Amino acid sequence: MTLARTWSVGLVGVRGALVEVELDIGQGLPGVTLVGLPDTVVRQSVDRVRAAVANSGGDFPNRRITIGLSPASMPKQGSGFDLALAAAVLAAAGTVPEGSIDRLVLLGELGLDGAVRPIRGVLPAVLAAAHAGHAQVVVPAGNADEAALVAGVDVLPVSSLEQLVEHLSGRRVIPAHVRGETPGPAPTADLGDVVGQAVGRRAVEVAAAGGHHLFLAGPPGAGKTMLAERMPGLLPPLDEEAALEVTAIHSIAGTLSPDAPLLTRPPLEAPHHSATMAALIGGGSGQIRPGALCRAHRGVLFLDEAPEFPRAVLDTLRQPLERGQVTIHRAAGSATFPCRAQLVLAANPCPCASAAGDAACTCSALERRRYRSRLSGPLLDRIDLRVELPPVTRAAWLDGLGEPESTAVVARRVQQARAVAAERLAGTGLLLNSQVPGRLLRERFAPPRSSLALAERALERGALSVRGFDRVQRVAWTLSDLAGRTVPGADEVAEALGMRLQRVAA
Repeated sequence: MTLARTWSVGLVGVRGALVEVELDIGQGLPGVTLVGLPDTVVRQSVDRVRAAVANSGGDFPNRRITIGLSPASMPKQGSGFDLALAAAVLAAAGTVPEGSIDRLVLLGELGLDGAVRPIRGVLPAVLAAAHAGHAQVVVPAGNADEAALVAGVDVLPVSSLEQLVEHLSGRRVIPAHVRGETPGPAPTADLGDVVGQAVGRRAVEVAAAGGHHLFLAGPPGAGKTMLAERMPGLLPPLDEEAALEVTAIHSIAGTLSPDAPLLTRPPLEAPHHSATMAALIGGGSGQIRPGALCRAHRGVLFLDEAPEFPRAVLDTLRQPLERGQVTIHRAAGSATFPCRAQLVLAANPCPCASAAGDAACTCSALERRRYRSRLSGPLLDRIDLRVELPPVTRAAWLDGLGEPESTAVVARRVQQARAVAAERLAGTGLLLNSQVPGRLLRERFAPPRSSLALAERALERGALSVRGFDRVQRVAWTLSDLAGRTVPGADEVAEALGMRLQRVAA
């Protein structure tokens, strides 16, 4: 047999695409031709496969070899094709039966000694294989638990090319991997650790209940970072579909821990303010990978010291925050990633950031204005809640010793409010108040006009934009859900308006 076929998977964004690997051994000068838009890493796989076959006791044919990767128009990237190429070489050379690989999907990187090494993106690759009707997938042993998350597919873990050859030859069959019990999520920081700051605690509860974006401003030590880091603990655990989606993103990004192959808690991403546009949104010169915003999908993206980020980098968040997904275009292709994350910004009141407050500030009015202007108006207009945190006083600290509410207590209220919102929004395909589009909000879910009088006056004065007016209504619905009311009243609208028009908006 001089022609062999098998299958592998290429990644396009967060989804996998089946790739047919064909290998032909023909007449002519010895050499290997690889076609099908392979990148540099895929081209180098020929040398890895040659060494791995030789060091595993096999013979790499010294003849003219043509390898085709179909569909030929799709760019192929990464080292995950190594195992499929090696199996096709061995089948075409007669080392293993050709029929043993023609329906098999193989994923894995080969070391020069024949070891099979873990790769990124195994979960979306196995999902693609399952959707295409393949019943067996060969993966590196280090990725076996991750691959076994997909139901209806036999996952065959291999640690070496020699082990795969023995399985394909029938000498030692590899049993399907059985995934062990998924470890529980690591404990999160508790909201009870936050001393005082009733306003900040209220803000993170409202943000978690309605899925709203949040901006916290205040002097150092006010608790901005502590509040933001505790917000994911207030969000409900991910359901099965959401957990697989989030896990697939982290698998592609290479941030998935082998000890926790399934992410069941909303993630928290907190990039440093020196992060580039590609690090925040996604990109890369080779394979397009998700950035911090995409890795925070269904969780929280926390940008501490937000004015220290380059303004151009922050402004790239505007469109993805509205759409819930980001499409990254490169010369070799494009990739789309979901990014429905909650944005939490934190900022000091001025560049000197004196812990003693405005009385000790040494910044001029112009310096303070320049510092605040690093956060553009269009970006701030997309933030539902803007809260100014005062310094923690001695009295507040003493009051904080009276057993503040824990994360578990607040999370129960958040879950109840989300359940009420989901029931009200049933039939719309929406789950959270923050997701309700303006037209639907005005046609079906507008609060009573008598309750909106204060917000309407702010709109007339120009203190609110039309987008801001809609966002005040969404926050008012969240406040109503937390209070157990059927519709927002004037008090809820007033509180929602106060959370948007605080001094941080100036």
